[in-house]
Amino acid sequence: MASLQNSDIESQIPTELLIARVMQFHASISKLESLKPSKQVNSLFTQLVKLCTPPYSIDIKDLPQEVQEMRESLIVLCGRAEGLLELEFATFLNKIPQPLNNLNLFPYYGNYVKLASLEYRILKENGVVQPKKVAFVGSGPMPLTSIVMAKNHLKATHFDNFDIDEAANNVARRIVATDFEFEKRMKFLTGDILQVKEKLGEYDCIFLAALVGMSKEDKMKIIRHIRKYMKDGGILLVRSAKGARAFLYPVVERHDLLDFEVLSIFHPIDEVINSVILVRKPVF
Repeated sequence: MASLQNSDIESQIPTELLIARVMQFHASISKLESLKPSKQVNSLFTQLVKLCTPPYSIDIKDLPQEVQEMRESLIVLCGRAEGLLELEFATFLNKIPQPLNNLNLFPYYGNYVKLASLEYRILKENGVVQPKKVAFVGSGPMPLTSIVMAKNHLKATHFDNFDIDEAANNVARRIVATDFEFEKRMKFLTGDILQVKEKLGEYDCIFLAALVGMSKEDKMKIIRHIRKYMKDGGILLVRSAKGARAFLYPVVERHDLLDFEVLSIFHPIDEVINSVILVRKPVF
């Protein structure tokens, strides 16, 4: 969920009321029999995202333990629902002619276009113009960032898309396979990124999806692993969240990246949900 589908952002509400409402959404979502797309599921998550989008000054670290635990559970639920939504639409696209020309049927497609444009601008501003080879970790069944980047911005770059779910990769492969020339630049690899080692040294730039490593501990373990094996001088783009948006996605902060050279940190205040952090592995 790159961003909010409806950019009609609510006015901010008091922090106590915000937390109470988020906890109510968590309770309602937790009771659902299924997180597969449906009128009820879609409504709950749309309302939740809309609630969390305004740029609140809330700091997740300061929340009571009970709220922290609820947030961790909610992020997992959001991740599952997002994966099921992508899988449903990717499966649907594979049943119609020219799926790559119909990506706009996905309800959040326009928001991925905005996020990709933002990330490309940040890359370009920091000297990453046309990397030869890029990895996207956590590409899922709808690898929209890779597709949009490859079509609109990085038009000569080769993309390796990593996902732990072979079923997701199979669906994604079928979408890309409908364009022979495009398919040559887009590869899908299945496995746990923590088991990928020397290959990480091949990439000029690595994207880390927001929901890869849903807990702080898991996220940092993955970032440390990538840093160990990525090339010296290589670029890592990490998606994060700030304020109430951190109820939807894990948070990565500057102090979590002390072993990198931090190039840029950007926190959107519009309908784009994810923050973007760009770092470089130092050359020694």
